[in-house]
Amino acid sequence: MYHVQVRLGWHDSGTYDKNIEEWPQRGGADGSLRFDPELSHGANAGLTSALKLIEPIKEKYPGITYADLFQLASATAIEEAGGPKIPMKYGRVDITAPEQCPPEGRLPDAGPRIPAEHLREVFYRMGLDDKEIVALSGAHTLGRSRPDRSGWGKSETKYTKDGPGEPGGQSWTAEWLKFDNSYFKDIKEQRDQDLLVLPTDAALFDDPSFKVYAEKYAESQDAFFKDYAEAHAKLSNLGAKFDPPEGFSLDDDKGAATTDEKAVADPVPANDTNGTVPQPEPFVAAKYSYKKRELSDNMKKKIRAEYEGLGGSPEKALQSNYFLNIMIVIAGLAFLTSLVGN
Repeated sequence: MYHVQVRLGWHDSGTYDKNIEEWPQRGGADGSLRFDPELSHGANAGLTSALKLIEPIKEKYPGITYADLFQLASATAIEEAGGPKIPMKYGRVDITAPEQCPPEGRLPDAGPRIPAEHLREVFYRMGLDDKEIVALSGAHTLGRSRPDRSGWGKSETKYTKDGPGEPGGQSWTAEWLKFDNSYFKDIKEQRDQDLLVLPTDAALFDDPSFKVYAEKYAESQDAFFKDYAEAHAKLSNLGAKFDPPEGFSLDDDKGAATTDEKAVADPVPANDTNGTVPQPEPFVAAKYSYKKRELSDNMKKKIRAEYEGLGGSPEKALQSNYFLNIMIVIAGLAFLTSLVGN
C-alpha cells in the first residue's frame, strides 16, 4: 500500500497555486484532502482507502495534524519501499472546514492533448521546474493504475493478477512495491506490454528538456534518488502554513534529553492533597525540536512499547505484510510528533 500513501501526500500538497498568496485559498499541504468535497475530485479516486489506513493513527495521536500525517506517511512510504530518505519538516496547520478546500482541476491529467505542455502548466503553477517534474514522475515506480478508477490501464496483468492486496490493475514496473529507477528504464525501452506507459510518461523521453533528466535517471539510480528526495521535500511543503513558522524536523540536532523534555514525556503525578493534576508549563514546539542529541530513555521505552504492542521484539522482527512496516514507522514518528501538536 506504499503507493496510495505517496499519492495521498502528493494530492494534498499538489493543489498549490503560487499565484495566490492567501492561506488556505492557495491550496497545498493543509489536510484538506480529508474532506468529502476534495476527496470526491476525479483525480482522487481510490484515496478513501489511504485515509482509512491512517485514521487509527490520527485517533491515537490527535496532536498530529492531518497535513503533517499525510506528508509523514508519504515520505515514510518512499523510504520503506527502498527509496531515499526525505529531508522533511513538520508543523503544518490544518484547514478546519470543507468550504476551505481548493477547487477541482489543479492536479495533473494522465492523458492531456499535449502532455509536456500540460505537465509544465500544472507543475510550474506550483513553482516546480523541469528537473523536479521528471524526478517526481519517477515515483510511478510504485503502484498501479485501475481502469475503473482512473480510466487508464488494463484490468490486470501478470504482475498484478495475484496482488498483493486487491488483485488487478496495471503497474508501471514489474516490482511495483519497490522504489528504484526502473520506471525510467522501462519507459525508455517500452518492451513489455504488461507495463503501463501513459502519455505523460512517454513525454519524459519525447520532450528534449525532460529527456535530459529522464536519461540521467535511467542511467544512475543515485542521481535519481538525490534529485527525487529534494523534489519530494519541496512538494511536501507547498502552500503549507507552519506552526512554528519555521517548522521543525524530527531529525534536527537531536541531543541529550533535557529536564523539560522529561516533564513532557512523564506526566506529573496527582496532587496528594486534592487529587488534581497540576498543569505543566505551556508547551512550545520549537523548544523541544532542536539541539537534542538523542531521545530520552523514557521516549525510547514508549516507542519500544508501541512496537512490542504490535508483536515485535528485539529478538523477533515483525513479519512484513506490505503495509505493517510503514505503519510501525509512522506510529513511532507520530508519537514524537504528537508532543508538538496543537
